[in-house]
Amino acid sequence: MSGRMEGKVAFITGAARGQGRNHAVRLAKEGADIIGVDICADIDTVTPFYPLATREDLDETARLVEATGRRMVAKVADVRDLEALQKAFDDGVAELGRIDTVVANAGIATYGRAWEITSQMWQDMIDVNLTGVFHAAKVAIPRLIEQGDGGSMVFTSSIGGLKGVQHVAHYVSAKHGIVGLMRNLSNELAQYRIRVNTIHPTNVDTMMIQNPGTYSMFVPEDPNPTAEKAMPGMMSLNSLPVPWVESDDISNALLYLASDEGRYVTGITLPVDAGAYAK
Repeated sequence: MSGRMEGKVAFITGAARGQGRNHAVRLAKEGADIIGVDICADIDTVTPFYPLATREDLDETARLVEATGRRMVAKVADVRDLEALQKAFDDGVAELGRIDTVVANAGIATYGRAWEITSQMWQDMIDVNLTGVFHAAKVAIPRLIEQGDGGSMVFTSSIGGLKGVQHVAHYVSAKHGIVGLMRNLSNELAQYRIRVNTIHPTNVDTMMIQNPGTYSMFVPEDPNPTAEKAMPGMMSLNSLPVPWVESDDISNALLYLASDEGRYVTGITLPVDAGAYAK
């Protein structure tokens, strides 16, 4: 029995670890070859909260993909750098032959009350989490149109792309911006049978939330925040009694939107959020 992504190629940003790695491996298990990129370097405004991925992380993603029997072209590229991202994409397509799915997953999280966020924190957030998504779409769209047989683009937004979340005004702004970009592109690209959607997770069990910066959002007066202390606050975000979801839960939604199962689904905001949006 062939997989749901058999014969397809997926371009994934932020592929070195976390959700990006999980997406790469899941799509590979379903038959896709992968073009995976990651910055593999730290960003100064993020490192006080958690370290970003390394080249070794990206290599491990490639190893896991190749263990499924599929191919992966792994490239170091910063989504803020359009020229570098274009080259990584073009190199990947040259090696793998085509593109079918774009997964704009790369993102960062930093924390602070809106009026205390520094201008550099704001700029880095918008540059990575919004402009980086635009760049991922921009480098791939001409090739998708040229191929003439449609495709799928999925942008990782957040529950913070549908509602306000305290202490992350810059993140919420970027994630709302992704929704506007998706809605515009879904209309502009429909004539080419290229579908564009967003996924909106609640907290996902990755390094992005498993760090003291995130914990401090939920226990702001505690000088030593921990996952255990933050757990009640994390659970309070969701309707279902869980503090977070798993990367697999997001990959399941991605697979539906990227595969032919979602062939008539475009322009939607799909929450995978344990009921956080409804709460």
